Amino acid sequence: MSKKINIAVVGLGFGAESIPIWQKHPHTDCYAICQRNPQKLKECGDHWGVSVRYENFEDVLKDPKVDAVHINSPIPDHGWMSIAALKAGKHVACTVPMATSVDECLEIIKLTQETGLKYMIEG
Repeated sequence: MSKKINIAVVGLGFGAESIPIWQKHPHTDCYAICQRNPQKLKECGDHWGVSVRYENFEDVLKDPKVDAVHINSPIPDHGWMSIAALKAGKHVACTVPMATSVDECLEIIKLTQETGLKYMIEG
């Protein structure tokens, strides 16, 4: 593998625990973090040495350097965020549950089939 996969970790509650995993993995880089709370974003970014920081998820999706997002947001956000990320051309890793409705789950499956992007659920 010649290029590391740039990961953006979204949601920095317990999701911050995944930052060092992505930093240590030989094929990934924890390229960016996203958190609505600016103080928490600063503290987490400073602690883990992540310089690319976003307060808005939409800005993460607009960044062409982000290859994949790791969604650790509140449960009601899992479905729509996964769908938006796949539509933006990003691979997705998401904590459980996948979504809060069958329709969102089916949309995620459909988008992975149409785009060839990867979706991973962790839990």
